[in-house]
Amino acid sequence: MNKLVMNFLVTEGYVDAAEKFRLESGTEPDIDLATITDRMAVKKAVQSGNVEDAIEKVNDLNPEILDTNPQLFFHLQQQRLIELIRNGKVEEALEFAQEELAPRGEENQSFLEELEKTVALLAFEDVSNCPVGELLDISQRLKTASEVNAAILTSQSHEKDPKLPSLLKMLIWAQNQLDEKAAYPRINDLSTAKLEDPAV
Repeated sequence: MNKLVMNFLVTEGYVDAAEKFRLESGTEPDIDLATITDRMAVKKAVQSGNVEDAIEKVNDLNPEILDTNPQLFFHLQQQRLIELIRNGKVEEALEFAQEELAPRGEENQSFLEELEKTVALLAFEDVSNCPVGELLDISQRLKTASEVNAAILTSQSHEKDPKLPSLLKMLIWAQNQLDEKAAYPRINDLSTAKLEDPAV
């Protein structure tokens, strides 16, 4: 159980909690905790809209991440374009799209479609009426940050998703399946994990 908790803390980037948990439980993380701080700095840069800084930090961590993952690099560049549009830098956004993103769109049809959607933001003065206005939502930054986080974890030979939430989902699914077939001691409150006797 301790390894599952440590896996969750490391994967989600809770470096202070992971360090305290390591000291209290004696459970060693499977990666260097210092790398978590670097990974969280990249994630925070993307979430705050500072994509250039994030790209620089990723390259400092491991330049191969962006070299071997063209989709991630495109999404970071797309996020950079979105930030230029968000800040009203129309000329700079158009120039950036033509010089940096258009060549990638020529190589990959899905990149071209995503680029067209992003550039469509420029056609609307009021983006709340834009059919692709969701690209300016904070959720887009979070999506890109999550993709970067997963790529960094993968490059560090660590799984990109924590195991604990998946195990809890499997537990709930298994209990739902068993409910139809048998009476058994079940866990009704996941926070305590207390087994409760079946209703007779």
